[in-house]
Amino acid sequence: MNDSTGDRIRTDRPTGRQGGPPLAPVAAVSLTLLLAGLAVGVALGGVMPLPYGPAAEVVRYIHDNHSAVQASAVGTFAASVPLAIYAATVSTRLRQLGVTAPGATIALAGGILAAGALALSGLICWTMSRAEVVVDDGLIRALYYLVFLTGGVGHIVALGLLLAGIAVPGLVLGLLPRPVAWIGLVIAALAELATLVLIWPESSVILPIARFTGLIWLIVVGVLLPARRAARIRS
Repeated sequence: MNDSTGDRIRTDRPTGRQGGPPLAPVAAVSLTLLLAGLAVGVALGGVMPLPYGPAAEVVRYIHDNHSAVQASAVGTFAASVPLAIYAATVSTRLRQLGVTAPGATIALAGGILAAGALALSGLICWTMSRAEVVVDDGLIRALYYLVFLTGGVGHIVALGLLLAGIAVPGLVLGLLPRPVAWIGLVIAALAELATLVLIWPESSVILPIARFTGLIWLIVVGVLLPARRAARIRS
C-alpha cells in the first residue's frame, strides 16, 4: 500500500519540464527594438533610400547620416537576440505539446536563420556607419545591398519558415484557434513570396508587410499557445 501511495505521489508531481521565458513578451521586445532603431534612424536622417534607386542618393545618405545608420544598426542587431530566444522556446514548447512532425524543427531552423540574418544585417549596417570604412562609393553600394538582402529578403523568407512551423501543427493538432493558425499560414506564404524581390525589386513592398504582421502574429501566438496539453481524465 505504501508503494502504491508513493507511486501516485510521484505521478502527481510536476514532470520537471520548463516552459522557458513567456513567448509574447519576447516577441514584443524584438518588435519594439526593431521599431525603436528604425524610428531613431528616421528621426536623425530621414527614410533610408531603396538600394536599387539612384546610386547618388544612397551614397549621399550614408556619408551624411552616420548616426542614423548606426541607430538603425543597433536596433536591428538587438532585435535578433529575442527572436532567437523565441525560436528556441517555441520549438521546445511544441515538442512538449506532442508535436512529433518536423514542424517544431522547421520553426527552430527558420527562427535561427531569421535571427542570424537580422543580426548580420545589423552588423553590416553598423560597419557602414564608420567614416573610415565608407570611403569608396562602390563599397558603399555593395554593403548597402548586403544590408537589404540579409535584413530584408533573407530575414523575411526565414521568418516565414518560423511562422509555418508553428501554424501547421497549431492547426493540425488544434493548439491554436483555427483562424489564428490560418492567418499565420497566409503570412508565412507571403513571406516566402519575398523571394520575388530578387527578380522583381518593385515587389519589395512585401517585406515590411510580412515582417511586421509576422512579428505581431508571433506575439498573438505567444499569448494563445498553451504551455501544456490539458490533462486526460484517468479511469
